Amino acid sequence: MTLAEACYSLTHSFPREEMFGMTSQIRRAAASIAANIAEGHGREAAGSFIQHLRIAQGSLKEVETHLLLAVRVKLARLEVVDPVLEQCQTIGKMLRALIRSLEGKGV
Repeated sequence: MTLAEACYSLTHSFPREEMFGMTSQIRRAAASIAANIAEGHGREAAGSFIQHLRIAQGSLKEVETHLLLAVRVKLARLEVVDPVLEQCQTIGKMLRALIRSLEGKGV
């Protein structure tokens, strides 16, 4: 949720013409991370949870890619995007560790 908030805040300064482009893509992918974790956990089946964690990983990579592209096309400055990318790295490590832990339990 913190990453999604950071993405909303970061994209707030994007030009209005990006509202249905880059702004929307980043916000939807960031919100999807937390939503997929919650949905997978709510299904109360470890296999389904792992599947949703992997979907969350994909959304995380999508956020990272869009943020890097935003810097390349000059929608955002790297020094503003870097802390958000660091959050992405931390969340990626947590997702991988959780998946490994669940898989290690014979799921």
